Amino acid sequence: MTIPAERLDQLTHRFAELEARMASGTLEGEAFVAASRDYAELEPVARIAAEVKAMRAELPELEAMLADPEMKAMAEDELAAIRNRLPEAERQLAIAMLPRDSADARPAMLEIRAGTGGDEAALFAGDLYRMYERYAAERGWTVEPVSMSASDVGGFKEIVANVAGTGVFAKLKFESGVHRVQRVPETESGGRIHTSAATVAVLPEPDEVDVQIDAGDLKIDTYRASGAGGQHVNTTDSAIRITHLPTGTVVTCQDARSQHKNREKAMQVLRARLYEAQREATQGAEAEARKAMVGSGDRSERIRTYNYPQGRVTDHRIGLTLHKLPEIVAGTGLGELIDALIAEDEAKRLSALAE
Repeated sequence: MTIPAERLDQLTHRFAELEARMASGTLEGEAFVAASRDYAELEPVARIAAEVKAMRAELPELEAMLADPEMKAMAEDELAAIRNRLPEAERQLAIAMLPRDSADARPAMLEIRAGTGGDEAALFAGDLYRMYERYAAERGWTVEPVSMSASDVGGFKEIVANVAGTGVFAKLKFESGVHRVQRVPETESGGRIHTSAATVAVLPEPDEVDVQIDAGDLKIDTYRASGAGGQHVNTTDSAIRITHLPTGTVVTCQDARSQHKNREKAMQVLRARLYEAQREATQGAEAEARKAMVGSGDRSERIRTYNYPQGRVTDHRIGLTLHKLPEIVAGTGLGELIDALIAEDEAKRLSALAE
């Protein structure tokens, strides 16, 4: 996809203006924060645009040098190098200029729930959580559990965690859906392969200003925590259940010893769920486009199978199979799958723009 020269001029001019404003020392407070954010978003695009402009400008100069016998050999070499580099640089520029999801830079709420498969599904949910935890650690992100319900045999019936860092939602947003595992459970004496599932949802985490919640719309119940947790369990009404009456959204949290802390965490989850509902309602066309690409993010959609006997992981949305199951489950190999999904999304959006 070739970007018109006028568009390149606009980009480089806008970036030069922004750079001058940043260097002037006149920006303060919110204006400086906003300009810094714009600079960070525009800088990689402007850098590629400048590279493309420079290569395009060199082409006619080098072509003119072909007429000079003494310069011809050198000009031919440089022309070949530029003609080889330019298409890839233009492709990278087109990708960099694609409209971005406004939530891409946000932290995310990661929710994993055991699905069909009983105890084995809970164990698989635990495996998925540790996979994302290790992937996050590799990228320098932080993962903080917000709410969890442990299974009696290990793993989780449900776990909700906050993932914070640079570009979290952009990387994890295509992980939403049903993850299926095929393996022989530890409890299976006959050696039969079982199929179990867990559901993953990745929600961008909003700022408080993004979601206004009226206290009158909330029904808040307290109850005694249950499960493992020490002597305080079942001695105080520290667990919290919050119901958002207009939408019927229910959030529970019982992991902290303090009722105040549980309420704070439950509100964090509630805001994320309401924010995602708002995004879906206001971005109908974008949501349809995303669904046509690498999946809707719908929790009922089966997106990936982890086959232990064959040591493979298959992402059904893009038909990609990697025979690297141990590395992927360990988190170190997950990036290859995530990057393939992002590349597929970018390729299809580029194709849609070119039509």
